[in-house]
Amino acid sequence: MMNVEKQGSKQGELSRGDKGSLIAFCIAGAAIAAYIAVHSIIRIIGLGSGTAVPVMLEFVDQPVDVPLGAGGADLTLDLDRASVTAADLPPLAVVPGIIGQVLQILTIVVVIGCLLLLARSILGGTVFSRRNTALVMTAGITGLFGFAAVRFFDNMLANATVSAVTDNAFDTAVMSVEPFTFILGAFILAVIGTAFSVGDRLQRETEGLV
Repeated sequence: MMNVEKQGSKQGELSRGDKGSLIAFCIAGAAIAAYIAVHSIIRIIGLGSGTAVPVMLEFVDQPVDVPLGAGGADLTLDLDRASVTAADLPPLAVVPGIIGQVLQILTIVVVIGCLLLLARSILGGTVFSRRNTALVMTAGITGLFGFAAVRFFDNMLANATVSAVTDNAFDTAVMSVEPFTFILGAFILAVIGTAFSVGDRLQRETEGLV
C-alpha cells in the first residue's frame, strides 16, 4: 500500500543572492512609495494655495512660431508639451488636481504594498499560492486603472488652467488615455495573473501527489 504524505506550503529555499535581490527590491519599493507620496503632498499643498502653480500641458499638433537664427527668422514647430504657471487657479482646476494627487498616493501605496507582501511571501519560501495570485492581480488592476484615473484628472487640471489663463480662447489636448498603452498593460497583467494561477494549481496538485 502506497503512503501519501502531503508536504507543507514551502516551495524551496532561496539562495542568498535571490534573498538579497528581494530585500533590495523591498527597500527600493518603500523608497519609491515614500518619494511619490511626499512629492504628491507637496503638490497638493501648492494646488491648495491656488497661486503660482506650474501645470504641465499637452497639445495635439499645435504649431508655434519660434524666432531662430541671427536674422530673427521664424521657425514653425509642432508643440506637444509645455509648462505654464498660473497666477491664480480657479476651484475648477484645483479640485481635480488635488483628486489626481490623492489617487496617485493611494495607487502607489496599494501597488507597492502588494508587491512588498508578495516579496515577503517569496522570502518565506512560497511563490505560488492563492494569496500571492490575489496580491499580483490587486497590484496590477489598481495600477492599471489608478494611473489612468490620475492622468484623467491631470488633464482636467490642465484644461481648466488653460481656460482660466486664456479666457477660453485656447484648447489643450483632449482628455484621454492612450489605448495601446492601456491594452498592453492589461495584456501583461492577464499573462502574469494566469501564470500565478496556473502555478498555484500545479503546486496544489503536486502537493496532493507527494
